[in-house]
Amino acid sequence: MTDGETFVDLYDVLQVGPHCDARSLEAAYHRLAKMYHPDHTGSPDTAKFSALSEAYKLLRSRSKRAKYDTLYFKNFPERVSKPRSTHPEPDGSIEEGPALDDAEAHARILDFLYKKRRENAQDAGVVGFYLQEMLQCSDEIFDFHKWYLKEKGFVVLTEHGTLAITIQGVDHVISMSRTAKAEKLLLSQRSSSGTR
Repeated sequence: MTDGETFVDLYDVLQVGPHCDARSLEAAYHRLAKMYHPDHTGSPDTAKFSALSEAYKLLRSRSKRAKYDTLYFKNFPERVSKPRSTHPEPDGSIEEGPALDDAEAHARILDFLYKKRRENAQDAGVVGFYLQEMLQCSDEIFDFHKWYLKEKGFVVLTEHGTLAITIQGVDHVISMSRTAKAEKLLLSQRSSSGTR
């Protein structure tokens, strides 16, 4: 943010604390998005809905949230220390960061394999090494990604030892693309109706 710009507290926009986990962030977004959605008959508010969507889009990305938090805690130094929870998380709880990173990695792998399948449907395999290099992850993490995508039925190991996307994987990519397109359309419609 440049000098003179007002710092926007995205946590306040989503009505959560700066130390909230991914689940809390998502729950808050969905609750407020339903309330202010332009199609909602009770209290539609295009501007608030747009602000919510932008805040959630930034904060759900681990890397963008980390950059934002640097600025946030400079503006609110008193909020740096994490408040003590009255309900400690049980041992073995999952941090939201790695789970979100994994979801992004799975999407990147599937997008790459989808494009490869479209380019050459009969020879769509990709050597795992190239996918691992694209993700810049360890062998163990890449093995986890392969295992997950194979168990979901989204990828297969070909007879040549390469990874290729399956029909289920293609359907998943198409479904996610449709969802993303619908969200963009909704945001643009809200922006257009909010400027009248």
